[in-house]
Amino acid sequence: MPALKDVVDLLHGWYPPATADSWDAVGLVYGDPAQQVRKVLLAVDPSPAVAEQAADWKADLLVVHHPLFLKPVNGFAATSPKGRTLHTLAKADCALLTAHTNADQAVGGVSESLALALGLTDLEPIIPAPSGPRDKLTVFVPADAAAPVRAAIAEAGAGRIGDYDFASFTSAPGEGRFRPLDGANPMVGTIGQLETVEEVRVEVVLERSVRAAVVRAMLAAHPYEEPAYDVSELADPGLAGTGTGRIGTVAQATLREFAEHVAAVLPATAHGVRVAGDGDRPVRRVAVCGGAGDFLLDRVAGLGVDAYVTSDLRHHPAAEFVEKGGPALVDVAHWAAESTWLPVLAERLRDAVGDALETRVSDIVTDPWTMHL
Repeated sequence: MPALKDVVDLLHGWYPPATADSWDAVGLVYGDPAQQVRKVLLAVDPSPAVAEQAADWKADLLVVHHPLFLKPVNGFAATSPKGRTLHTLAKADCALLTAHTNADQAVGGVSESLALALGLTDLEPIIPAPSGPRDKLTVFVPADAAAPVRAAIAEAGAGRIGDYDFASFTSAPGEGRFRPLDGANPMVGTIGQLETVEEVRVEVVLERSVRAAVVRAMLAAHPYEEPAYDVSELADPGLAGTGTGRIGTVAQATLREFAEHVAAVLPATAHGVRVAGDGDRPVRRVAVCGGAGDFLLDRVAGLGVDAYVTSDLRHHPAAEFVEKGGPALVDVAHWAAESTWLPVLAERLRDAVGDALETRVSDIVTDPWTMHL
């Protein structure tokens, strides 16, 4: 049975808190990292009803998408709904963790789950997330000393690319030339005489955060007193698999048929599915954004997609968007769109931990709208 800390580490590895928006409040809200976790309940909202369900099921951890306390509070007495939620969880010894905007953009996150639930393929982000700043180190080293230099810089953190480490490139031998001057203590060569040595070129990429450590490791391992090297800052290519929203392809259908498919796939809500556009319009390329997505309307207008699926579209931005002849709009319930992430996360946890963890998706509909007349 894993400790809460282990489960938190898993979730933070998949949905790093550092990628959340600056205004957000994500991570472990309540719980002892050392406590054991056997049952995990998953929900979109930390409502009092969901907390009661977690307590009744004897869950050890409740993972939610929306924060319980998005703004600072001075207390959480059970006289308020939010205080009652935390009071219920605390009495049941059930921890609480939030993954919000950090889960929105991640691989295996909310927007990707929505896109896959709707049958989109060939996914890419609407706005790719910037990758961390990276550098490239190039160093020239005698051929017989290249292996220990490569090992030293790899141990210092260079050459980590995705799920690989110790990645580097060594080019064919060339000639290095130098003349030791008075005061030098050369490994090879003689003071005052020009020397030619067979050298290789070693290149390696690295996170900028480890630049100093990698350069120090290279200098310590290099046999030369004054090695020749350079460090270049790399441009972000904008090819990250994570990012805001998703774009993908569906089997061609009319807008009416596609909207009916969206309604059939998502959980039923009083909100239903609202559509802006010609029902006979062909739909092939689709953009989606889980949660409130009108902040992306200007970006979506220039993507060349046929439809945009999101939630909480307001009258004036939607009307102006339609007037400009942009993609069709498909507005779905906020809760319904984000609920598509819960079974994905449940399966991910089961795959990672196995039978040591029991997961359950809450069946409580926390969409606030209850009637549509």
